[in-house]
Amino acid sequence: MAGRSSCGRSPSSTSEHMNVEQVFREERGRLLATLVKRFGDLDLAEEVTSDAIEAALKHWPVDGVPDRPGAWLLTTARRKAVDRLRRDQVYAARLALLQVEVDRADPRTGDGLPDERLELFFTCAHPALAEEDRGALTLRCLAGFTTPEVARAYLVPVTTMQQRIVRAKKKIKEARIPFRVPDPHELPERLPGVLQAVYSIFTEGYAAQRGELAGEAIRLARILQGLLPDREVTGLLALMLLIHARRDARAELLEDQDRALWDRDMINEGSALAERALTGGHGPYGVQAAINALHDEAPDFDSTDWPQIVALYDVLTKLTPSPVVALNRAAAIAMRDGAETGLALLDALAGVPRLRDYHPYRAARADLLHRLGRDAEAAQAYREAIALAGTESEQDFLRRRLTAIEGRP
Repeated sequence: MAGRSSCGRSPSSTSEHMNVEQVFREERGRLLATLVKRFGDLDLAEEVTSDAIEAALKHWPVDGVPDRPGAWLLTTARRKAVDRLRRDQVYAARLALLQVEVDRADPRTGDGLPDERLELFFTCAHPALAEEDRGALTLRCLAGFTTPEVARAYLVPVTTMQQRIVRAKKKIKEARIPFRVPDPHELPERLPGVLQAVYSIFTEGYAAQRGELAGEAIRLARILQGLLPDREVTGLLALMLLIHARRDARAELLEDQDRALWDRDMINEGSALAERALTGGHGPYGVQAAINALHDEAPDFDSTDWPQIVALYDVLTKLTPSPVVALNRAAAIAMRDGAETGLALLDALAGVPRLRDYHPYRAARADLLHRLGRDAEAAQAYREAIALAGTESEQDFLRRRLTAIEGRP
């Protein structure tokens, strides 16, 4: 499959192939979704999508990007599909109808490219698929990542990711997962899986300090919100914007960050979206967005509205009770009521299996122990957190905190 980076091999000028790159990013997902709906076969749709993009890479740098690039790609993909279907008797019944469509299409004044990506979002995040495969398939199909790029995003070998993607596609075919938007009564059950798939892409990118991956998740959330302006979709977009706005200062604890490095335009957008997400009700992503808006809008750490943040965590605990929510709530209470109160709440969570190997739990204890002057215990907690941290950037951050406590240069 042609990777997005292959645009750089064209003989075009920088501005020209930047334009081509942008077209591919915007049109590829729409093209693939249209072809999946047409053929009911994800593999075939991917093949002819790649064929169409390869044709564009050959012609566009010479002839220029068409006025209607989506229509050009769709017409080309249909023609490529005819060529493939002629060699496969399984698709013979579809060939005559497709040939009529191709004969009618004109790459200069084609019928345009419908936007059926919402159906593709729900297919990629279908509950019949393994949870670990949903984000990977979303990156592959909707973001246009190649398999090696998806593998790098999830820090797994390429062969492992190939197996996962093949497994997911096979499941879609064998389970006859429908390519459709769920009926309104199904949305409350199905939408959280789509949102979690997108958010998992963001958290993978943010944890590894890979801004391009986190940014891609935000782009996917914008697409999703445009297609389905649901309150929780808006909340997810707001949450990611408000977290990503702090990316340039994230090497330090929130209280130590240089807020001049925060992206104020992103904060303003995220805050407005968070307010919209909470209009008329509360959802988990909207509440988390509101919490982050309070952090981002405070002029300094000491001015943070901790009582309101604790109140929002109380709401979140009722919506989605989990050990991680309990941990974050305890940290907020520590800021409102004092480190000793917060540490007691954290210690009460010590036996929770989910937190046993969760390095932020150890790091939170270390911070509160340090605030209470119990530096030997804090240092030990930081060592435990370092041993559990999953990325080098997280380990480096925790080592700096440990060094500060131990007083080493």
